[in-house]
Amino acid sequence: MKAWVLHGIGDFRLEEADEPVLAKGEVLVSVKAAGICGSDIPRVYRTGTYSYPTIPGHEFSGMVVKTGEGADPGWLNKRVGVFPLIPCGSCVPCKKRQYEMCRHYGYLGSRQDGGFAEYVAVPQWNLIELPDQVTYEQAAMLEPMAVAAHAGRAADGIGLNSVINGGGCGVWEREGPVVICGLGTIGLLLAMFFLEAGHNNLLVIGNKESQREKVLKLGLPETNFCNSKDEDVLKWVHDKTNGLGAGVFYECVGRNETVTMAAEAAAPGGTVQLVGNPASDITLEKNCYWKILRNQLTVKGCWNSSFTHDKKDDWHYALDRISAGRIAPERFITQKFEFEELDRGVLMMRDKTREYVKVMVVR
Repeated sequence: MKAWVLHGIGDFRLEEADEPVLAKGEVLVSVKAAGICGSDIPRVYRTGTYSYPTIPGHEFSGMVVKTGEGADPGWLNKRVGVFPLIPCGSCVPCKKRQYEMCRHYGYLGSRQDGGFAEYVAVPQWNLIELPDQVTYEQAAMLEPMAVAAHAGRAADGIGLNSVINGGGCGVWEREGPVVICGLGTIGLLLAMFFLEAGHNNLLVIGNKESQREKVLKLGLPETNFCNSKDEDVLKWVHDKTNGLGAGVFYECVGRNETVTMAAEAAAPGGTVQLVGNPASDITLEKNCYWKILRNQLTVKGCWNSSFTHDKKDDWHYALDRISAGRIAPERFITQKFEFEELDRGVLMMRDKTREYVKVMVVR
């Protein structure tokens, strides 16, 4: 088969590779669409990965074309999405079904071969079957969608979870508005989920005109978008909230200045929900720390997404929204490349030669 193989930092090649040999309980997935994640760029060009050679790619969908020993033959010819984290099943979080916090996990596309190939071996446990109306490209976005849903739900009833579980939107008025800072793929999908859920007190912060256009098309009022290049963000949040601050501030950037901003912008008793992968070390100045203490803020982390095979997990929530036609994640696919041109997409993202949200590889 053909695969994009990472042999070392910066040594990323399209070449012939052996078709995966299926272990017990695995199936062979023919990859039909794969998204290039922002985390793939440093993995290829700066930080490297856990071992070499490795085939990257953890956002993908496809069709099951072979089943191994112990795998259900009923999966054959099924169209599937793939949860990329492979839990150990025996650690404390796994026993609580909190697989995203597994202590000894495998991961398709980093710790083992992933979806930048014609075929990939996947444990059948990690499959989610696609309804006929869901396209491969939509399904390749299930992973970032589930990450966004997980972030939205992480704020314990103040976040998206209260809306999902039927709590209505009234809670937002009591706790202050939700602010999303950072409109990359996850931030945009998070805004999409909130707006689809009927949340009418959402403020978003970006730094590009194209981001403004995208959130306005989702239904956000124009006055609820702040361009951080043109405005004093803290003053804007203060003015928009009548001095109250944000009930929840979703930090989707991962930089010192935006983490500090989040603590400054949060309402007394509010929540700072950390979402963005850190671009560098994150340090807190004393005044920021004092803000957290004196305003009794909750600062929370979130990681990956929940996949438990239950209808209420993050993956099924995202899939149900697509299936019902309530959200259309494909509107954030800004560039598509053929499989043989995958390196063009990776280089475009690395060098930022064009604006992009989600870059997709199709076969």
